[in-house]
Amino acid sequence: MASTPAAADSIFRRNLASFAGNRLAMGSAIVVLLFVLMAVFAPWLAPQNPYETDLFRRLQPPAWVDGGEWGFLLGCDALGRDIFSRIIYGARISIFVGVTVIVVATGIGIVAGLAAGYLRGWVDVVISRIVDILLGFPYLIFAIGLMAMMGPGLGNIILALAYKEWVIPARVVRGETLAVRELEYVEAARALGASPRHIMLREILPNILSPVVVVSTIRMANVIILEASLSFLGLGVQPPMASWGSMVSDGRAFILEAWWVSTFPGLAILLLVLAINVASQGLRDAFDPRFHE
Repeated sequence: MASTPAAADSIFRRNLASFAGNRLAMGSAIVVLLFVLMAVFAPWLAPQNPYETDLFRRLQPPAWVDGGEWGFLLGCDALGRDIFSRIIYGARISIFVGVTVIVVATGIGIVAGLAAGYLRGWVDVVISRIVDILLGFPYLIFAIGLMAMMGPGLGNIILALAYKEWVIPARVVRGETLAVRELEYVEAARALGASPRHIMLREILPNILSPVVVVSTIRMANVIILEASLSFLGLGVQPPMASWGSMVSDGRAFILEAWWVSTFPGLAILLLVLAINVASQGLRDAFDPRFHE
C-alpha cells in the first residue's frame, strides 16, 4: 500500500504497464474499444436504417444462407428490419447504460464510502445499514420492482440500476478508507489543520482509486447483462429503439425457423460482456497488490 500520493502515482504507472503486458487482457480491452467506437459511429457504420420495416423481407436469412442478401448481412427480423444495423445501434443502449450507471453509482459510492470510513460514528452506522439492507435484495428482482413502479424507459433503467449499484463501490471505498486513514500522510494533513473534506478528497481518495476503478470495470459487465434482462422482459427501452435484450426477446417465437433473429444479438451480448470480464480480470491482476506478493 502506498504511503504517499507520489508513491501511489508510481505504483499506478507500474501496474498500468503490467496490464499493458497482458496480451489477453489488452486484446479484450481492444474488443471493448471497438464496441464503443461502433456505438459512437453507428450512423455511419450501419448499412441500413435500423428502424425501417419491410414486410417483404420478413425473417430474411443471413447473407450466406439461401435467400439472403449481402446488403442485409445478418438477415432481418419479423418486421423486415436489418439485424446487423440494429445490433450496431443496440450497442449504443448497452454501453450508454453501462457507463452511465457505473459513473453515477461509483460517484455516489465514493462519497458514501469516504464519509463512512473516515467520519465513522453515526455516519458509518447509517450508511452501513443502508448498504446492508440494499444488499439483502436480489439485484434483478429489485430492479424489476422499481421498473414496475416507474415504468419502462431509458432514464428509468439508469435510475433503477444505479439505485442499488452504488453499494458495491461504497463498500470498497469504506474498507480502503479504514485502511489508510491512520497512515502517516493522513495524520500529517490532520495535524496541519486540514479539513475532513480536504483529507478525504486530496489525501485519501487518490490513494484508493485503483481498486475502485477495477471494481467499477468488473461491475459494468453485470450492469449490461441487467439492462439486457430488463429489455428482454419488456421493462427496458421501448420500440422502436434497438436494444440487444429486446432483440433476443423478439426472436423467441421464431427460434426454430429463424434462429438468427435471437442468436446474433445474444452473441453481441456474450462477446461484449466476455471482453469486459477478461479485461477486468487483467486489471485486477495488475492493480491488486495481493497478486504482486
